[in-house]
Amino acid sequence: MTRKLLIPLIVCQTLFSAANAVSAEKEEQAIRQSQGVIGDAVSGFSFTNVDGTKIDIEQFRGKPLLATLIYTSCADVCPVIIESLATATEVAEDTFGPDSFNIITVGFDTRIDTPDRMRSFARAHSAGGENWYFVASTADMADRFATAIGFDYQASAGGFGHPAQVTVIDQDGKIFSQVYGSLFDPPAIVDPLKSLIFGGERPVFSLAGLGDRIKLFCTVYDPRTGRYYFDYSIVYSIAVGALCLLGILFFLVREARKTFRAGGA
Repeated sequence: MTRKLLIPLIVCQTLFSAANAVSAEKEEQAIRQSQGVIGDAVSGFSFTNVDGTKIDIEQFRGKPLLATLIYTSCADVCPVIIESLATATEVAEDTFGPDSFNIITVGFDTRIDTPDRMRSFARAHSAGGENWYFVASTADMADRFATAIGFDYQASAGGFGHPAQVTVIDQDGKIFSQVYGSLFDPPAIVDPLKSLIFGGERPVFSLAGLGDRIKLFCTVYDPRTGRYYFDYSIVYSIAVGALCLLGILFFLVREARKTFRAGGA
């Protein structure tokens, strides 16, 4: 992606205590790493659910997937990320339906982030649900998964340094986009989901595909209510514009025929 990202590297504990220039360089490196995996496939990862069952990343194919990494002993940024994501998830489920996407949150401090700890963390921050999985991991699996989604974490005194990041993965298991920051408004999550859910799975010339494209452009966010709604005025504007275009085309064709007949006479 070529757009410039003015996003600071968020850390749960101070990771870079040296000069500001060093911190800036590390932040840029983290962003480059994160952006560099967009378009890559995410596969071959298995985790342990809070009930002890195995979770394979491939089981989420067919729907968009939101992926986060956290550590449960984090006292500030990780809880804020999850709480922001919980709010956005509520809006997304209201917009698309509760079964339209999945979320996986992986604990990367594998000595501590057991299934029980992951369950407690989810409950403490009003997160989780039928389509939101909080999972434990082995150290090797967590490291490889972090690399796959462009997430760089490093141990520091009293905790870990890491970016505040939510990774959006498409229906085919490829990384679609990254969302940065510990606090974000629902559109940061809902808009990429909208592009994936309404943006191109079905042929545009089919009835279902046409309906999806209309939903894509006409489902808009109202910051006053914090919810998305279907804006019928956009449909009306498109319809009026199409009628005007057809009217102009009809006029041009009619005039062209008149000219042709006059020339033939």
